[in-house]
Amino acid sequence: MKFTIDWLKNYVDLDGLLPEELTDKLTMLGLEVEGMTTLFEELADVKVARILEAVPHPNADTLQLCKVAVGDEQYEIVCGAPNARAGLLTPVALSGTVLPGNFKIKKSKVRGVVSNGMLCSEKELGLSEESDGIMELPENLQHGDSFIHAMGLSDIQIEVDLTPNRADCASVIGIAREVAGFRGTALKLPLENGAISRQSEEFSVEIEAPDLCPRYAGRLIRNVTIGPSPWWLQRRLISIGLRPINNVVDVTNFVMMEYGQPLHAFDFDTLEGGKIIVRTPRSDELNFVTLDEKERKLDPEMLMICDAKHPVAVAGIMGGMNSEVSETTTNILLESACFNDISIRRTARKLNLASDASYRFERGVDPEGTINAMNRAVQLLLELAGGSCPESEGIDAYPGRKPAKTLALHIQRCNELNGIELSRAQIASMLESIGIHCENPDEETLLVTPPSFRVDIERQADLVEEVARLYGYDRIPVSLPTVNLSYPEQDPARLLRLETSDIFARLGFSEAINYSFSSSDHLDMMNLTADDPRRKQVELLNPLNEEQSAMRTMLIPGLLENVGRNIRFQKTSLKLFEIGKVFTPTEENLQPVENTRLAGVLSGNIYGEFDPLYHKQRNVDIFDAKGCIEYLLQALRLNTTAADNIVSFEILQEKEPFVESGRHLSLFSDKKVIGSLGKLSDDVVKSFGIKQQVYFFDIDFDILCSLTALPKSFSPLPVYPSVKRDIALVVADNVSAGELLQSVRESREKLIEHSEIFDIFKGGKIPEGYKSVALSITYRSPSKTLTEKNVEKAHSKIVKTLTDTFGGQFREA
Repeated sequence: MKFTIDWLKNYVDLDGLLPEELTDKLTMLGLEVEGMTTLFEELADVKVARILEAVPHPNADTLQLCKVAVGDEQYEIVCGAPNARAGLLTPVALSGTVLPGNFKIKKSKVRGVVSNGMLCSEKELGLSEESDGIMELPENLQHGDSFIHAMGLSDIQIEVDLTPNRADCASVIGIAREVAGFRGTALKLPLENGAISRQSEEFSVEIEAPDLCPRYAGRLIRNVTIGPSPWWLQRRLISIGLRPINNVVDVTNFVMMEYGQPLHAFDFDTLEGGKIIVRTPRSDELNFVTLDEKERKLDPEMLMICDAKHPVAVAGIMGGMNSEVSETTTNILLESACFNDISIRRTARKLNLASDASYRFERGVDPEGTINAMNRAVQLLLELAGGSCPESEGIDAYPGRKPAKTLALHIQRCNELNGIELSRAQIASMLESIGIHCENPDEETLLVTPPSFRVDIERQADLVEEVARLYGYDRIPVSLPTVNLSYPEQDPARLLRLETSDIFARLGFSEAINYSFSSSDHLDMMNLTADDPRRKQVELLNPLNEEQSAMRTMLIPGLLENVGRNIRFQKTSLKLFEIGKVFTPTEENLQPVENTRLAGVLSGNIYGEFDPLYHKQRNVDIFDAKGCIEYLLQALRLNTTAADNIVSFEILQEKEPFVESGRHLSLFSDKKVIGSLGKLSDDVVKSFGIKQQVYFFDIDFDILCSLTALPKSFSPLPVYPSVKRDIALVVADNVSAGELLQSVRESREKLIEHSEIFDIFKGGKIPEGYKSVALSITYRSPSKTLTEKNVEKAHSKIVKTLTDTFGGQFREA
């Protein structure tokens, strides 16, 4: 919707209101201003000139040499316009002026005569698409004045982006009503409310589709003279981008923009039978030529305006060529109607035909405003086109009249929804400022009657929104809603399970998900003794098959079944893990105890089957299984002496019955066995149809979840250099290398940054029954560069600790 400030001033007082303040206020009222443009700035240098003389050009038959006065100066200008004559006032663009289209006027010779500028037509000034000569200005102007100021073109155009529900603001009066509301001033209307009190006998109106046309009114104006509109009317249309056509069409466009009510003028003498029939097209009327000279393919449900024989307009969108007002028209029938918004919207989309009229009908026009807009147009037509029209005579067909509805607005509810505190009187005052009638039945309620032009107000929520809008969205305090946004607590065991799965995936493992049902034969295949508690299973009353007859008590058998199946499919290098439930029966008719365990198997080439180019073939061993668990413990921060429950590895004499002797380790936490790892015995893997070595690990995952890990912490990168020292210790064979390393780590020497075993050697000069274990220890201080004295003191302490604890003979490696 476009309007200008000068046009708006006709309906509301704008004294003291700056354009920027107006646009800001409209935006905060929900009428978003898309742009504000100063009009015709490109014509700022054009002046008013008077032609003093106009004589034929000495060297051209169609040109004239004009002497013009522009204020105190006189210029000679060559002009080819046929209407150039002495005494005429016209716009002039002197040398140096730039006209629309970046056309710069220069002093030049035309057929040997110097021309100092150009006398301009409406087309050259961008005011019209066509012109027959230079523009003729009113005689009351003063030459030398600025053209745009003299002609009233100095104005500011404002464009508002309307939401679909604000059809009432698709007019200058609608915008003025909003401005009058926030300024607390009266709205000035061109006409008071009128009505058609006398039925015309010169034409008739029949509505065959009242559901699509609630109201249709018309008035007949005879003996009009078609011609150009006066400048003030042209100026209004030009200022909002509409092209002036003639006085009749210009009046209908002007009133449409003024009131928001589209109008249409028919050449009455072209209407067969002097009738208007509002109906849908018949089967032989589905082709229709509109005013843009295009043939339209109609649908049977489209609403048409017809005379006694055929359609003459697409209702609410565009008239037809067969009833167009032309230069020879003398009698016009003026239409002002209200059409069904959905019908107009569908028709416009199907025909791909949008117009200013359809834009308003699609959103809904005021059904009670049709007569006021028509009477305003009649007033202007009688003034500008002559003719005669009996006062208050016409036809007003109104089959769709609806009673005014009243809505109850509860004050407390309105304030709660808007987050503000307003009294009943304040709310009533704001609503009445924009024409919404209010009554006060009690202290807590307003009875509100929306005006007919507010077709969007249908319920209490719409009124609440109106109050917020009128109060000012920018004035409503901002506060967060009192909503419980707490996030449900996550199960730590579930999070640890997800983290463990990610860790093993990073190690190259694939996760297996096996059934919780297993075969009782698995217990014999795993060499379990008769008194092993894992032989007690929960038997199923109705098993699917013999292979799934009991609830499992171990995860390893299921993983070995997976290994055997993969090998049969020639996948011989495997790393699988599973986190799942095992079940231990209790008393009869009671639920079994469910315990979560973590188990995994490794077999074949440690690097996989498809990496021979970068790695040598090496089968997995017990250290690979141990390394996987160490990596897991390190990632979970459970393998450090700073943790509350450190997990350690030990070799026990007692071993699992399915493990090969001398190739197994037990996992301890707080002196309690929580799992084991090692090499499965050959007879066990053969019972599962496997002919290669398989290593495993099996941990009680519930206990692992119960351990307290060291909190995450950050350590800055070291800035001081480190010092590395090696130690070689000859110890008895029954002393494990891990015990030496663990002793170093438990010494709590502050300067030790890292320690590791890099060699274990037997034979040579090493006595029988002994071995040499070599350790590398890295020392570093976080606060200074270490001296030899610092390192020697710390290193001697470690040497003494190992000597006292394990005996043996030390030598520098």
